[in-house]
Amino acid sequence: MENKQLAQRIRAFRKLKGLTQQELAERSGISLAILGAIERGNRRAEEQMLAQIADVLEITLQELKERS
Repeated sequence: MENKQLAQRIRAFRKLKGLTQQELAERSGISLAILGAIERGNRRAEEQMLAQIADVLEITLQELKERS
């Protein structure tokens, strides 16, 4: 999946859940700087990071990666 599309999905799900980047970073154990870079599409998220993000957002990894 392209970084930009995944970045948009992470941001959209985060906002849907009413979380700030800071809150998502803290709950997922990912640094704010790295999460910000992932959400901007400047950094490719490792599978483990995506799993942590999906867990915090209470969605499956498949839902996070689905193409719209």
